[in-house]
Amino acid sequence: MTQPPRRKKTARFVEIAAQAGVSVATVDRVLNERGSVSAQARAKVVAAARELAVPRLLPDTRHGLIHLDILLPDNQSPFFRRLRQALQAALPMLDRRVVVHQQTLGEKDEAGMVRALRPRPYPRQGLIVAAPDTPAVQQALQAAIQRGEQVALVVSNVAGLPQARYVGIDNHAAGRTAGWLLGRLCPQAGRVLLLSSRPDYRGHLERASGCAEVLAQRFPHLQCDQVATATHDDADRCYAAVSHAFKQGRPIAGIYNSGAGSPGIEAALRRYAIHDKVCWVTHELSDDHRHYLQQGLLDVVIDQDPDGQAIKALQHVLAALEVLPPGGESGAAEFRLYLAENMSASPYLSA
Repeated sequence: MTQPPRRKKTARFVEIAAQAGVSVATVDRVLNERGSVSAQARAKVVAAARELAVPRLLPDTRHGLIHLDILLPDNQSPFFRRLRQALQAALPMLDRRVVVHQQTLGEKDEAGMVRALRPRPYPRQGLIVAAPDTPAVQQALQAAIQRGEQVALVVSNVAGLPQARYVGIDNHAAGRTAGWLLGRLCPQAGRVLLLSSRPDYRGHLERASGCAEVLAQRFPHLQCDQVATATHDDADRCYAAVSHAFKQGRPIAGIYNSGAGSPGIEAALRRYAIHDKVCWVTHELSDDHRHYLQQGLLDVVIDQDPDGQAIKALQHVLAALEVLPPGGESGAAEFRLYLAENMSASPYLSA
């Protein structure tokens, strides 16, 4: 059997050079990692070789340290604690060139978030951020993207940033799922109380609107306010909101809490719903929620997989920086439904 003629290395180098718009000598220096070549030319050559499917191990396009910032709010809810733990657990597995700077910002410190998004004393290449959706934050993130920084958004999306990758769950779909569950679990007519963490986080607005949409479309026996009550993940505010709803005298058929603060809801239900079953749907399979599920007080938990969000965020930024191969970070995080019958027995937070 006649073997096809083997292509000469020079011919392939000529193709790469033409694709990249550089000289054959530059291609040789880049692919054989000898001599000095600018970062821009190196990137062009490696991109062209990858596009032409050159069958060889390609060199790194970046030299030196890669600086990555992780900016999260100082939120002590179980979810954010779990997210921080997941990110911390992943850091030892990163390439040694990756230097991670973690910063915790005040919950209401929008100015601090904007300052943290500005240029740093070190050359920052990537950002992982959970941020409110405000004009100032949008502008600061857009400026970071224009500087060439790769951005991954966790937990909640920010509008007007198509170049950033949102790796959280589809919050609108999660809210619609909560509405469908409440509609099926609440046979009696009444009011559904919508509780939200913060109105400046887009994810919470999407959850509340999704829930209200489904109730209006499919379950007319249940009514809810169009604007959710903001509780800022505070148990006392949750208790006050639920207590106030019961004192108004209108029958409470269900509660959807898109944030934290569930001990306050539990306390109010035990005080005011002694003889009535109130259907309750909330987020995250935290240790307190597991306890409420076991007791039959809480019906369904929608978990947004903080571990998966942490991994997807790191994968996206590092793949965009060519530290990791592309393709592993695609797709949004998936949410899971937990009931008393299928919940995990392992602790939500590590010791």
